[in-house]
Amino acid sequence: MQFQVNNSPFNQEQVDLLNRLFPTLTETQQIWLGGYLSALQNAAPATTSADAAVPLDLPAAVVTEATPVEVTVLFGSQTGNCQEVATEVSGKLEEKGMKVTLVSTADFKPNKLKNIQNLLIVISTQGEGDPPDTAIQFHEFLHGRRAPKLEELNYSVLALGDSSYEQFCETGRQFDERLAELGGKRIIDRMDCDLDYDEAAEEWLENVLNKLAESQETTQVPTVAEAAATVEAKASAFSRTNPYEAEIYENLNMNGRGSNKETYHMELSLEGSNLEYEPGDSIGIYPENDPVIVDELIKETGWAPDELIPVNKKGDEVPLLEALRKTYEITVLTKPLLKKVAEFTQHPELQQLLEQGNEEAVKEYVYGRDLLDLIRDYQLKDLPAKAFIALLRKMPPRLYSVASSYKANPEEVHLTVGAVRYQTYGRERNGVCSVQCADRREAGQSLSIYVHKNPNFKLPADPDKPIIMIGPGTGIAPFRSFVEEREMMEAKGKSWLFFGDQHFVTDFLYQTDWQRWLKDGTLTKMDVAFSRDKTEKVYVQHRMLAQSKELYEWLQEGAIVYVCGDEKNMASDVHDTLATILEREGNLNKEEAHQYLVEMQQEKRYQRDVY
Repeated sequence: MQFQVNNSPFNQEQVDLLNRLFPTLTETQQIWLGGYLSALQNAAPATTSADAAVPLDLPAAVVTEATPVEVTVLFGSQTGNCQEVATEVSGKLEEKGMKVTLVSTADFKPNKLKNIQNLLIVISTQGEGDPPDTAIQFHEFLHGRRAPKLEELNYSVLALGDSSYEQFCETGRQFDERLAELGGKRIIDRMDCDLDYDEAAEEWLENVLNKLAESQETTQVPTVAEAAATVEAKASAFSRTNPYEAEIYENLNMNGRGSNKETYHMELSLEGSNLEYEPGDSIGIYPENDPVIVDELIKETGWAPDELIPVNKKGDEVPLLEALRKTYEITVLTKPLLKKVAEFTQHPELQQLLEQGNEEAVKEYVYGRDLLDLIRDYQLKDLPAKAFIALLRKMPPRLYSVASSYKANPEEVHLTVGAVRYQTYGRERNGVCSVQCADRREAGQSLSIYVHKNPNFKLPADPDKPIIMIGPGTGIAPFRSFVEEREMMEAKGKSWLFFGDQHFVTDFLYQTDWQRWLKDGTLTKMDVAFSRDKTEKVYVQHRMLAQSKELYEWLQEGAIVYVCGDEKNMASDVHDTLATILEREGNLNKEEAHQYLVEMQQEKRYQRDVY
């Protein structure tokens, strides 16, 4: 957005200032500013002179009767969940008249920690117990020798995780225990949240607010944050807790005949929703369980499909058949679920499996099995449905990177969905969401969706910056969004894409798009690797090494590197390859190459969206 003198009430100097300021503002800052100006207009006396304007640091619309409680909300997020929760937490605190500082662990200055009185941490756990990329440096500081004593600190931790992993909420636990070791006092105990974290997070926040309110003696009049919240609410009524029913425009399998894969290009309508997104964001889909599996589960247990089952804390009830299809997760087993079932049923063999020393056996059992397997394997019969289903966790949404630019496709969004099908223990298994999209959703039908912001995977504000994108398989999705956005912006910066899959003929996803963008110059360069076309397998990291000299030159020019796709194998291989290129072309040793990549991450020049 560029302001012009001929279509605004500003003089040239003011226009220049606005054009320098506005592109640097985050979405949150823009919302705050809009709310501030709205509140100022309604509450402040009219002025006709620029000299009479109220300065931004002393908003006339905000009046307090006492010094508010100061709270720092610190978040560490890999995919954006924690930032979303932390932003909501901050808004609730501000509504109560508290002075809030919201900051990412990536931007937080550790030496300020000893000066904070009230600290709330919202943190996720990545993979097998690791902190998210944005929190690695803060985690190392806090657990290192330079961490200060924190006897004056009051804190609480909200930990987000996935109980299907052995090290569930491990990063949150580590932060919580370390802050206590350093002398901090808990405002309330840590709350560990599974994928269905909404209700737990709300409970944690309510308890935090009650405790903090005890130290705030006077009530504040409404703040600008409330005006900002109103502006934001007008943007869209749809969210993670209130998903939008999006009509499917198209649902096409992009893989050719004979391919081992099924990858679907889906186009969804956002018409009338007021939902918007940016490249790098994701769409959360609330899937439904396969009705065949649900029917088999009901048959195996002998439950009545029309028995009413509670589905939330408010006590709303739906028939059991609907609850199993839409509300509860039945296709994933976790160790916490096994413990709950063992305690509930007092089944001796299940209790024996969970005895100390059998950790590896438990891991082996839960991998590739589901609730139907558990019911059959341990002959769990005559169980009261309402009590047993209460042991299950809620169906979590599945996130898919947007594969389109909103500028190019207003009021619609494109997704790239790879159907997951496999066989274990004598049964065919399907990915809950991916196969629902592949087999049980056609054009004209709908999906329950919401926009999931990911501030840690974003195009540079400067369109002239060079970018390097590495995305094998469905990891290509966000880069289609990136390039389409840059096309709309007429960006001048160079762009280089690395893509890989199995076969050139059947698996070259979005081939015509890339060829068109290469032809018109929107995409500067593209290297592809098709691993099954030759005897020797070739992956994207091999193509990177083959181009190491030029790739290093791009890095020296300030290129931003983006990686999207499989975390366990591809992302780590690409990371190692980048380090090798730095050693080879930059004459760095291993430690220096590692530090170079760390600094790139801190400068947001190395961003990953991995899963």
